[in-house]
Amino acid sequence: MADAKLIVKRLIEEPWKGNWDVIDEYAAPGYLGHDSAEPEPHRGPAGLRANFEKYIAGFPDGRITVDDQVAEGDKVATRWTGRGTQTGEVAGVAPTGKEVTVTGLTISRLEGNQVVEEWTTWDTLGMLVQLGAIPEPARR
Repeated sequence: MADAKLIVKRLIEEPWKGNWDVIDEYAAPGYLGHDSAEPEPHRGPAGLRANFEKYIAGFPDGRITVDDQVAEGDKVATRWTGRGTQTGEVAGVAPTGKEVTVTGLTISRLEGNQVVEEWTTWDTLGMLVQLGAIPEPARR
């Protein structure tokens, strides 16, 4: 088996660089992606690609950087940071031209050299606040 952490790193970072081949290479045909920002899971490589395309359309200069990874058994936990300038609509928010930084965590389960399931949670609220779509929560 190839290095599981490298497989996941490439699957998270490379689509933002325009390398769509990694999805077909590393997302299993039965891929299931659970995202805290989405009501339904992404299904198959096409579903994963559609999710990337949606955010890349909103943040065409966006990049995801893997900050840390831990692997155990058939799972890889990845802490990442996303940065970009919103020049397209995203999450129902018209383009603002604002720069956004968000963090997230993805747990990926692999079978062989492919990711079969992922669970992602990320700072959607922080993104919406940075875009000015919602007010910053009151602090106590």
